[in-house]
Amino acid sequence: MALTRSGSWRSVIVAKDAIAFGQRTFAAAAGKSKKGSKGAASDAPKASILSKEVKSTTVVGANILKDGTDPKIMPDSEYPDWLWHLLDKRPALSELRRKNIETLPYEDLKRFVKLDNRALIKENNSIKAKN
Repeated sequence: MALTRSGSWRSVIVAKDAIAFGQRTFAAAAGKSKKGSKGAASDAPKASILSKEVKSTTVVGANILKDGTDPKIMPDSEYPDWLWHLLDKRPALSELRRKNIETLPYEDLKRFVKLDNRALIKENNSIKAKN
Protein backbone atom coordinates (compact mmCIF):
# COMPACT_ATOMS: atom_id res chain seq x y z
CA MET A 1 0.00 0.00 0.00
CA ALA A 2 1.51 3.31 -1.02
CA LEU A 3 0.95 6.51 0.91
CA THR A 4 0.77 9.78 -0.94
CA ARG A 5 1.49 13.19 0.42
CA SER A 6 -0.34 16.33 -0.51
CA GLY A 7 1.07 19.71 0.41
CA SER A 8 4.27 20.44 2.26
CA TRP A 9 5.48 18.83 5.49
CA ARG A 10 6.29 22.27 6.79
CA SER A 11 2.77 23.52 6.31
CA VAL A 12 0.65 24.10 9.34
CA ILE A 13 -2.02 21.50 9.78
CA VAL A 14 -5.13 22.85 11.39
CA ALA A 15 -7.93 20.42 12.02
CA LYS A 16 -10.98 20.70 14.21
CA ASP A 17 -9.28 19.47 17.39
CA ALA A 18 -5.60 19.14 16.37
CA ILE A 19 -2.91 21.70 15.67
CA ALA A 20 0.60 20.59 14.66
CA PHE A 21 3.68 22.14 13.14
CA GLY A 22 5.69 19.89 10.85
CA GLN A 23 4.45 16.56 12.17
CA ARG A 24 1.66 14.20 11.29
CA THR A 25 -1.28 14.06 13.66
CA PHE A 26 -4.76 12.65 13.75
CA ALA A 27 -7.72 14.87 14.48
CA ALA A 28 -10.56 13.86 16.79
CA ALA A 29 -13.67 12.50 15.12
CA ALA A 30 -15.87 15.22 13.63
CA GLY A 31 -19.12 14.70 15.55
CA LYS A 32 -17.66 13.88 18.96
CA SER A 33 -17.12 16.46 21.66
CA LYS A 34 -14.79 16.30 24.64
CA LYS A 35 -16.32 15.42 27.97
CA GLY A 36 -15.74 17.95 30.71
CA SER A 37 -14.02 20.56 28.59
CA LYS A 38 -14.60 23.32 31.12
CA GLY A 39 -11.07 24.66 31.35
CA ALA A 40 -7.38 24.10 31.07
CA ALA A 41 -7.31 21.54 33.87
CA SER A 42 -7.87 18.69 31.45
CA ASP A 43 -5.16 20.02 29.10
CA ALA A 44 -2.47 20.09 31.81
CA PRO A 45 0.29 17.45 31.58
CA LYS A 46 -0.31 14.46 33.79
CA ALA A 47 2.06 13.74 36.66
CA SER A 48 4.36 10.76 36.32
CA ILE A 49 2.96 7.61 37.86
CA LEU A 50 6.44 6.40 38.85
CA SER A 51 7.57 7.09 42.38
CA LYS A 52 10.77 9.01 43.11
CA GLU A 53 12.27 5.86 44.61
CA VAL A 54 11.80 3.90 41.38
CA LYS A 55 13.18 6.79 39.30
CA SER A 56 16.34 6.95 41.41
CA THR A 57 17.05 3.20 41.44
CA THR A 58 16.28 2.18 37.84
CA VAL A 59 17.09 3.42 34.36
CA VAL A 60 13.54 4.18 33.24
CA GLY A 61 12.97 3.50 29.54
CA ALA A 62 16.19 1.52 28.92
CA ASN A 63 14.42 -1.82 28.53
CA ILE A 64 14.40 -3.01 24.92
CA LEU A 65 12.98 -6.47 25.53
CA LYS A 66 9.30 -7.26 25.31
CA ASP A 67 9.16 -9.21 28.56
CA GLY A 68 12.13 -7.53 30.30
CA THR A 69 12.34 -4.93 33.00
CA ASP A 70 14.29 -1.70 33.28
CA PRO A 71 17.85 -2.27 34.57
CA LYS A 72 18.74 -1.29 38.10
CA ILE A 73 21.36 1.40 38.78
CA MET A 74 24.35 -0.22 40.45
CA PRO A 75 27.07 1.41 42.58
CA ASP A 76 30.05 2.85 40.66
CA SER A 77 32.32 0.04 41.84
CA GLU A 78 30.19 -2.52 39.97
CA TYR A 79 30.89 -0.97 36.53
CA PRO A 80 34.10 -1.72 34.55
CA ASP A 81 37.00 0.75 34.72
CA TRP A 82 37.03 1.47 30.96
CA LEU A 83 33.52 2.93 31.20
CA TRP A 84 34.74 5.96 33.12
CA HIS A 85 37.30 6.85 30.43
CA LEU A 86 34.96 6.89 27.44
CA LEU A 87 34.42 10.65 27.57
CA ASP A 88 38.06 11.60 28.19
CA LYS A 89 39.50 14.05 25.67
CA ARG A 90 41.95 12.43 23.27
CA PRO A 91 44.61 14.42 21.40
CA ALA A 92 43.95 15.55 17.83
CA LEU A 93 46.20 14.65 14.90
CA SER A 94 47.80 18.09 14.82
CA GLU A 95 48.72 17.80 18.49
CA LEU A 96 50.13 14.30 18.02
CA ARG A 97 52.25 15.47 15.06
CA ARG A 98 53.89 18.13 17.27
CA LYS A 99 54.99 15.53 19.83
CA ASN A 100 57.98 13.22 19.54
CA ILE A 101 56.81 9.86 18.15
CA GLU A 102 59.38 7.83 20.12
CA THR A 103 58.06 9.10 23.46
CA LEU A 104 54.33 8.64 22.78
CA PRO A 105 52.45 6.07 24.86
CA TYR A 106 51.14 3.06 22.97
CA GLU A 107 47.52 4.27 22.88
CA ASP A 108 48.51 7.69 21.52
CA LEU A 109 50.82 6.08 18.96
CA LYS A 110 48.03 3.82 17.80
CA ARG A 111 45.70 6.83 17.51
CA PHE A 112 48.37 8.78 15.60
CA VAL A 113 48.76 5.99 13.01
CA LYS A 114 45.01 5.69 12.58
CA LEU A 115 44.41 9.42 12.17
CA ASP A 116 47.45 9.88 9.90
CA ASN A 117 46.30 7.05 7.61
CA ARG A 118 42.83 8.57 7.50
CA ALA A 119 44.26 11.97 6.55
CA LEU A 120 46.41 10.42 3.78
CA ILE A 121 43.40 8.57 2.34
CA LYS A 122 41.33 11.77 2.31
CA GLU A 123 44.15 13.67 0.63
CA ASN A 124 44.60 10.98 -2.05
CA ASN A 125 40.86 10.88 -2.68
CA SER A 126 40.68 14.65 -3.12
CA ILE A 127 43.61 14.57 -5.59
CA LYS A 128 41.93 11.80 -7.59
CA ALA A 129 38.64 13.72 -7.61
CA LYS A 130 40.33 16.84 -9.06
CA ASN A 131 41.90 14.87 -11.95
